[in-house]
Amino acid sequence: MKTLLLSLALSVSAFGQLVVQRDIRYLDDGHARHVLDIYAPAKAKNLPVVFWIHGGGWQQGDKSDVETKPKWFVEHGFVFVSTNYRLLPEVDMGTLIRDCAKSFGWVQKHIADYGGDPKRVLVGGHSAGAQLAAILCTDDRYLKEVGADFSCLIGCVPVDGDTYDIPAMIEVAETRARVHGFPMPKYGHRLKFGNDPALHKDFSAVTHVAKGKGIPPFLILYVAHHPDNTAQAQRFGGVLKEAGVPVTLFGGRDTHHVKLNNDLGLASDPATKALDTFVASIVKK
Repeated sequence: MKTLLLSLALSVSAFGQLVVQRDIRYLDDGHARHVLDIYAPAKAKNLPVVFWIHGGGWQQGDKSDVETKPKWFVEHGFVFVSTNYRLLPEVDMGTLIRDCAKSFGWVQKHIADYGGDPKRVLVGGHSAGAQLAAILCTDDRYLKEVGADFSCLIGCVPVDGDTYDIPAMIEVAETRARVHGFPMPKYGHRLKFGNDPALHKDFSAVTHVAKGKGIPPFLILYVAHHPDNTAQAQRFGGVLKEAGVPVTLFGGRDTHHVKLNNDLGLASDPATKALDTFVASIVKK
């Protein structure tokens, strides 16, 4: 496989240099967005891996939108991967999710060449990426389709998602619009997720949570003063807890949807402290 590599070095106190390799193709002869970036400490070997999925409403965003997260994770002994995927409306939601799964499959096959351990992968994402991360870590069909090992998942960190239970989110948003006399969104969640109640349910992570599936521990981060995202986080967390899946919920205060994500990795950030505790609990195993 041909790869386009652009390497640079950044200072990372705990591991010397951070080597960044950009625009690595995860599908031969694929779309321009079938690429990912890898951040790893120099001379990395057998380190746990973070697989990060960007947000943007499933319609925009880029793998470069990672702020200080790569540096933080590398300092904590990880290899960090950030992936692109095709976007709505060019492809449908099922295809979009499968792009993420194919990227994950490439990572599991090749990450050892970059110092990562393919048997220890944490999946995370922000906003739309939170839904994508949650579905990959609960609905094992997507990883199995690409020959990836669902049992390699050691944790999931969805950040301020609002679509873990898509039918509930649609009902809340459309009821609010109706009772207040607002126009219905021209391309809201109902249409983004296929305009079919069966698809809305199938693309919801809560649908696929069950005991004995090997679903990894979750840290669900959300903005505490946002009623919809709080309700979705608590709903998802309750379903995970009922199935015996370890789950921690953290509601960020004095923050907002973008800031909660962008501040991850800052020493003074409360959500980062929750992430630190979570990471320590999963990597010691």
